[in-house]
Amino acid sequence: MFTPIPLNLPAYAAKIRRDGTRLFIFDELRKKQLVLTPEEWVRQHWIQHLIHTKKYPKALIKIEGGLKLNEMPRRSDLVIYDTLGNKILLAEFKAPSVKITQRVFEQIAHYNTIHRIPLLLVSNGLQHFYCRIDFEQGDINFLDDLPDYLP
Repeated sequence: MFTPIPLNLPAYAAKIRRDGTRLFIFDELRKKQLVLTPEEWVRQHWIQHLIHTKKYPKALIKIEGGLKLNEMPRRSDLVIYDTLGNKILLAEFKAPSVKITQRVFEQIAHYNTIHRIPLLLVSNGLQHFYCRIDFEQGDINFLDDLPDYLP
């Protein structure tokens, strides 16, 4: 059973309950209890941070959405849309014990070859990386912080 650890993100009052030997965490967006895994712990902290600190509207955030890559179904950890329905942010979350390596960046870049989402977020809850992609120029610029939502 996973024991929650402090992350390098703002703490929040997570709704956690125990059922036998398993812990569950309430997902505010999906309105249901989910098995608390290390990756889910990171994802739920990011959801709270995106909504309450970065001001991204709940209605524009999609969790574990389906992506197709070479006709193979894949799941994105989190995608944020603008009000016109364009994808503006793609996030990849890992458990705190997983190091953020080149391979993790290759995974999100691979997903993004088809979807061409301009802002990428990679985090294990302890380390966070943000980059903006300029598809016309072919540039990738790492950012110091994730931009706040701009309506």
